[in-house]
Amino acid sequence: MTDGTTTSSAPAEGTDTLTRLEQEGEIAADYLEGLLDIADLDGDIDMDVEADRAAVSIISDSSGRDLQKLVGRDGEVLEALQELTRLAVHRETGDRSRLMLDIAGFRAKKREELAEIGARAADEAKTSGTPVKLDPMTPFERKVVHDAIAAAGLRSESEGEEPQRFVVVLPA
Repeated sequence: MTDGTTTSSAPAEGTDTLTRLEQEGEIAADYLEGLLDIADLDGDIDMDVEADRAAVSIISDSSGRDLQKLVGRDGEVLEALQELTRLAVHRETGDRSRLMLDIAGFRAKKREELAEIGARAADEAKTSGTPVKLDPMTPFERKVVHDAIAAAGLRSESEGEEPQRFVVVLPA
């Protein structure tokens, strides 16, 4: 039986999204703190919201050599930890997470390198007038390259099948 009134539990859309992303970051931070304790590794956890996704970073007070174990070769361990962290968030919230994890600045440095690759490929496509095909990349890597190419005023597209999917820069 109702009294005829309706209530909405959803706040304004922007506030709701920000609150949800902050909650994802907190769940992820708790999960990662537990992993660091189990692995007996030192690291501080920083949470933020960037580009409509939760961003969590594990940073080191010391040399960061221990955290490199969590990055792995070419970021393979980092990618696996990101997926595990997303699953932990999903388990708590019931929602799919697009959370980004960075460890010891690996992903930030990689983003800079990829932006440079994208800019160089855009210059090459402008100069040659022909499409430029890049090496296969992960979805994260392709996204950064696509953004750099768009910033240079060109279009790009992804071709191929995972794990051999790659970016093609299209001349103007």
